[in-house]
Amino acid sequence: MAKLDPQAKVYLEAFKQMPAIHEMEPAAVRDMFAQIPAANVELEPLSEVSNRKIPIGHDTRIAVRIYTPAADGPFPVFVYYHGGGWVIGDLETADASCRMLANRTKSVVVSVDYRLAPEHKFPIPAEDSYAALEWAAANAASFHGDPNQIVVGGDSAGGNLSAVVSQMARDRKGPKIAAQVLIYPVTSLEYDTESYELFQKGFGLDRELMKWFGGHYIQNEEDKRLAYVSPLFADDVSRLPPAIIITAENDVLRDEGATYAAKLERAGVPVEYLCEPGMVHGYFTNMAVFSERIQSTIQRMEKFLNQHTRRAQVSE
Repeated sequence: MAKLDPQAKVYLEAFKQMPAIHEMEPAAVRDMFAQIPAANVELEPLSEVSNRKIPIGHDTRIAVRIYTPAADGPFPVFVYYHGGGWVIGDLETADASCRMLANRTKSVVVSVDYRLAPEHKFPIPAEDSYAALEWAAANAASFHGDPNQIVVGGDSAGGNLSAVVSQMARDRKGPKIAAQVLIYPVTSLEYDTESYELFQKGFGLDRELMKWFGGHYIQNEEDKRLAYVSPLFADDVSRLPPAIIITAENDVLRDEGATYAAKLERAGVPVEYLCEPGMVHGYFTNMAVFSERIQSTIQRMEKFLNQHTRRAQVSE
């Protein structure tokens, strides 16, 4: 039997009232979520929240939202990628959590609105995410950021993109990343772990829904085992940034997150793995229901980042 936190039970009851997303077209799903009234949550005050359009190519720009804490900079930079299976989600999805993240970690958070599938299939969301990292490193001084202290992180598909960007930065000799924060990340598109069997239906992110997301993201079945789609299948995960990997106990993605943590550890990457008891997929960006658990998760992140970003400074 699943061990569900009482708040998770309330969340799942509301989720069950929704239509079957995996039977809908992506545009219709986005429209449906756009019509849901914003949750009434208390937003943490910050020194500044600003929106920018950044260039990621000769004729393409994407939006970022920059959250600046109320303290003296320059601040560490936390480049954040939202979840939504590469198909849904936007800057609003993670807004409340990014505000808390900026305040509690005393980082300037750059939330990235990468382009979505299926209109923009792999590799476009991954390349957008990497381009945003490069932009943040090159322009950190313009938003009171420290280009020598860059963290990448995100939830779900955003956790996947954070892991992928970390591999890209190593492979391309790109910006130095001090740490990666992977919140219930997608690390494989095989859909075959024990947690996929245990939580395949009724826990928010059903197996059929995850297959729907993955099918819209990749161009063909061969893409499934590419390292920049499924980080778990990378031949080499050494020389990657220290990682904190956080999973939810009742989540189809739980086991692949744990497996990726173990793979990184075997390759000599400093890793902390945390499985949030009683939680379900999606909790980290649902401030209206899970504010206390989000806060405690960020406290664990803060402890990890303080340790490893200081270590990065000493080693330089």
